[in-house]
Amino acid sequence: MPSAYAVLVTRIDQVEPDASPTAALDGGDAAESAPRPQSLMLSFFGIHVLDRPVALSSASIIHVLARVGVGEDAVRSTLTRMVRRDLLERHRRGRKMYFGLTTRAVEVLRDGHRRVWQTGAVNRGWDGTWTVVGFSLPDSWRRERHDLRSRLLWGGFGPLQSGMWAAPGRIDVAALVDGLGLGAHLKAFQGVAVEPTDAARLIEAAFDVPGIARRYQEFLSRWDGPEPAAESDVLARQLLLHTDWLDLVRRDPHLPAEHLPADWPAVRAEQVFHSLARRYAEPARARAAEILDGIAPSDG
Repeated sequence: MPSAYAVLVTRIDQVEPDASPTAALDGGDAAESAPRPQSLMLSFFGIHVLDRPVALSSASIIHVLARVGVGEDAVRSTLTRMVRRDLLERHRRGRKMYFGLTTRAVEVLRDGHRRVWQTGAVNRGWDGTWTVVGFSLPDSWRRERHDLRSRLLWGGFGPLQSGMWAAPGRIDVAALVDGLGLGAHLKAFQGVAVEPTDAARLIEAAFDVPGIARRYQEFLSRWDGPEPAAESDVLARQLLLHTDWLDLVRRDPHLPAEHLPADWPAVRAEQVFHSLARRYAEPARARAAEILDGIAPSDG
């Protein structure tokens, strides 16, 4: 289980409001909630900068994120915050400032890429193994407890009872909690459930299966429908699509398909994501090439 993205997810959840990244697509009250700037920024760099020796001007980034409803001040503050977190590095060229990915950011984005394109949304290969984590933290350690629970949620764990969480599969707990400094307070085990414990009932008790299904259904309600007019902003739609999907799958515990309803909506949702991602890729790339101001970070 990759740890870099888990660290970042924990920090995003601490500093950003719980707003849908596709609020700009929705009408009514949802449209009043701004997308998460850092989540959108990560998607943007993951699509258009990852594995390319390029840094982009702040003006370019401001221009693109304005297309999805993020204001200039929010973009600038997000850029500053990501530099502080060693996710972006600055490159000054005359009066312009450019931003490129750090080594840590590349690791983070590749983790997210694997989660989306390799792990996938549907777990069809579970071998019956569970990973169980037990912990006991002092009552005063509220921040530590929040950070640990955020990592466990990212790792696909659900709470069985107070201080005991479980996830289907063989999870690298050491990597998942790396950097928290809580190893002495944790106990981790792997094994199979035996009678009288039933896997289906365990999943029902530890995970909000209807809530997970509802999030996929909401994704489908936003994206599985008639395409907008040809003149719509494909660059914006691509950015919103990828941000929405990554936000969705990072909150999905990747439960075994054999213990989920036959009409599990993640199946259709993943098909829709892949179809739209392929459809948007080339026209969005061409549009980005027209408007993005980039340099090779080693220039000058």
